[in-house]
Amino acid sequence: MNKYLTVIPLICALTAGAQTPTVDVAYFRGDKRCAISYTFDDGLAEQYSIAAPELEKRGFRGTFFINGSKVGMDTTRCTWDQLKEMSENGHEISNHGWRHKNFRKHTLDELIEDIDLNDSVIEARIGQRPVTFAYPGNVKEGPAMEYVARNRVATRMRQRSAGKKNEANLDSWMRGLLKKGEWGVAMTHGLTYGYDAFGDITPFLAHLDSVKAHGHEIWVGTFREVAAYRAEADSVSLEIHTSGNKMVVTPVLDLDKKLFDQPITLIFNGIGNKEATFTQDRRRLQPVKKGDAYLVDINPYHGKVTVTF
Repeated sequence: MNKYLTVIPLICALTAGAQTPTVDVAYFRGDKRCAISYTFDDGLAEQYSIAAPELEKRGFRGTFFINGSKVGMDTTRCTWDQLKEMSENGHEISNHGWRHKNFRKHTLDELIEDIDLNDSVIEARIGQRPVTFAYPGNVKEGPAMEYVARNRVATRMRQRSAGKKNEANLDSWMRGLLKKGEWGVAMTHGLTYGYDAFGDITPFLAHLDSVKAHGHEIWVGTFREVAAYRAEADSVSLEIHTSGNKMVVTPVLDLDKKLFDQPITLIFNGIGNKEATFTQDRRRLQPVKKGDAYLVDINPYHGKVTVTF
């Protein structure tokens, strides 16, 4: 699989006889080999007390798809205050239906009411309106699918059940993602109790440690972050010009920037050992050297990126 979505040669070499540089858009942020999103359904209390803290210990953030009608209903469920705290700590709190209504068993009007109510209450209680969605029961059929996809970054169309899996199984999944350069979406509900619970969470924690050890190769992002990045990387085009010791790269992206709001990574190849400074919108960017290339995260809506050698 070609990791790079845009490979554009510059109009001219920077110096006579020099290799002609190219600019690529990284398939994943930071030019990582693969990506993983950890998603948790139904808002169980230990997602607050165990899952979120364990992710945070490793510098990760997860996506928690909740049913608003069940929040705080008993001690097995998260409260709104806990969910808000998780959101403030960088986790994504998103829509799993107000009452977990199966898309196969309810009318379009019933599902629209359920979806909209959950969006509105989450926005009121958490402070952010959900822009992703996970299908209750993972049932993906019917006319409500078109409705729920409107004005969202993505809906969860595929997932890999992580619950009840042992360490070897989870390790095999991770290595498969690395080999294929893919985005893996892990899904579980319970950790020590509830549907598909691990019971003993030792294998899950060991898996998180293994992913952390591969941090130079794996991007762990929320479902929203990775979905938005991939859409932006697929859609952006680059206009490139050089003059003297300067290169100007203008990203052109026609997406709703309120939804698709992730920085994208540009890869400047063929620069060699030349020292370079990168600026966008009069702000100096911080490049990362990777072999002969420079990696730079840019805002695709903020106009020209100027490289000075």
